Amino acid sequence: MVRWFKPFVFLACLVPLARLGWKAYMGLLGANPIEVITHSTGDWLLTFLLITLAITPLRKLIHQPWLIRYRRMFGLFAFFYGVLHFLTYIWLDKFFDLHEMLADVAKRRFITVGFTGFVLLIPLALTSTSGWIRRLGGKRWQALHRLIYLSAIAGVIHYYWLVKADVRKPLEYAFVLSLLLGYRLWAWGWPRLQAKKKAATLVRQAEVPGS
Repeated sequence: MVRWFKPFVFLACLVPLARLGWKAYMGLLGANPIEVITHSTGDWLLTFLLITLAITPLRKLIHQPWLIRYRRMFGLFAFFYGVLHFLTYIWLDKFFDLHEMLADVAKRRFITVGFTGFVLLIPLALTSTSGWIRRLGGKRWQALHRLIYLSAIAGVIHYYWLVKADVRKPLEYAFVLSLLLGYRLWAWGWPRLQAKKKAATLVRQAEVPGS
């Protein structure tokens, strides 16, 4: 069932791009189409990053392990929209002017952190296949793919610093990201805390004579 449903999910992930293309074709991108394209691709980059991060807690909370089969697809679509976002900047905005782009990266902090977040996604996309999991080994592959946390954080900061005035939308992203990262901290720390409590209880029991 999951395999048959994947093509529909794939096509659904392309809907934002199709909608953006239709608006461009119909001349509905407004007075500043480059800004609209930049913001739209950036929004969908963050959205797919958060969806990717939501898969693990969601499948555990609702006991649906099959959801994990969609995680790589969503992660690659996050990278795909990131590439479109980056191309919009270097092509439509800067016309491949390397000097101006480097000056932007050096002087404008939201560009710097956004570029960093995008670069962190590159090794994740390149090593997303099963073959790379075998080459790197499960533990090293998982450690590498934790870079998605830093990329998502960088993306939210990039958005927050970019908008300056109306920060409601980046704060919404930040809230969701905080929940997703908070869940991971809890899932990592709670079993260890319980194990320590259990060990301490056993030590106290052993110290009590006749126990």
